[in-house]
Amino acid sequence: MSRGQSGVGVKSPQPRIRIGCAGWSIAAQHAHLFGQGASMLARYATRFDTTEINSSFYRPHQNKTYLRWADSVPPDFRFSVKLPKSISHELRLQCCAGPLDRFIGEIDGLESKLQGILVQLPPSMVFNARIVSTFFAMLRRRTDAAIACEPRHVSWFDANAMSIFERHAVNRAAADPALCAEAAKPGDHDSWRYWRWHGSPRMYYSDYPETALSELAMQAIGGALPRITRWIIFDNTAHGHATTNAARLQDLLSVPDPSRGNR
Repeated sequence: MSRGQSGVGVKSPQPRIRIGCAGWSIAAQHAHLFGQGASMLARYATRFDTTEINSSFYRPHQNKTYLRWADSVPPDFRFSVKLPKSISHELRLQCCAGPLDRFIGEIDGLESKLQGILVQLPPSMVFNARIVSTFFAMLRRRTDAAIACEPRHVSWFDANAMSIFERHAVNRAAADPALCAEAAKPGDHDSWRYWRWHGSPRMYYSDYPETALSELAMQAIGGALPRITRWIIFDNTAHGHATTNAARLQDLLSVPDPSRGNR
């Protein structure tokens, strides 16, 4: 199926849909999908206009590193940054003002190319209204960037959690595989729709079939106001399927491929 022919009958969708991968590695077998660039990130940005920085979860990066990354990509490119595990998993969102200040100071290097922050929570973290409300109030005082939260315990999928998300302009990310039916759908706050597809049935490894990508395309174009930006991030990077799945979704949604003008 050539570009412009859509398996879901979609042409020039009204909403802004950004499609990308967790990280910007390019496997040798996928090099033909990209244009030329001075770095791996610059090459990645010839095909996709969005990426999720996952390395920030494991280790800090200097402000100048984020600045260099921002300078490596076109003006319309946007980043999301994953909250450090020292805050989400070790401190479990508590007593974290100092680490949070450092993190915000680091990612400020992305300047206008920072779209938002991803807060992924440990599977063992049960919803606690006081802890959650206090943390997101702290985060909101430090940034006006969009915020997406990926909870991984079933206690987060009720009206109490949604009320706190709404109060602090946080949107719940949609995840695949999903814990429950609600976890497969992004929250409905009028700010940011965020899908994180990790690979199914084997997380990080499995390739998504055409039927799953077509269903995702239909989700992305429906059910929300056109002004709301939707992000779709593929995290099934272990065997490189994130790249081909993201590229195929571009086809299905008729998203322009900027690399065609660079080859």
